[in-house]
Amino acid sequence: MKKSSLQSLVNFLNGENVPNLADIKAEIEAELAKGEAKKQANADAYEQAKPIVLGVLSDKPATIGEIYDEVADKLPEGFTKGKVQYAITRLWADEVTKVEGKTNGYCAKA
Repeated sequence: MKKSSLQSLVNFLNGENVPNLADIKAEIEAELAKGEAKKQANADAYEQAKPIVLGVLSDKPATIGEIYDEVADKLPEGFTKGKVQYAITRLWADEVTKVEGKTNGYCAKA
């Protein structure tokens, strides 16, 4: 969003007449839509990755690194090891079993 648009919005909130209010509104809506599109793309990437990641889990615990190495070439573009870790430990935690250790392992839920 342009700084001039923000200033015009502040002027409007301060009671001044702003002739380009419709343009500012459209700019704000576009900015909000951009954030929603990014959020939806991220959610879609996690949804695509879920069956791939959970599909390699077995009854033998594996570290995040081992899991990532096994699925890295199958994951959506830009899906990093950190995203796999976030998903396993937070988003899909109820679908995996965590095995505590010096390095935690994760396996399929029994």
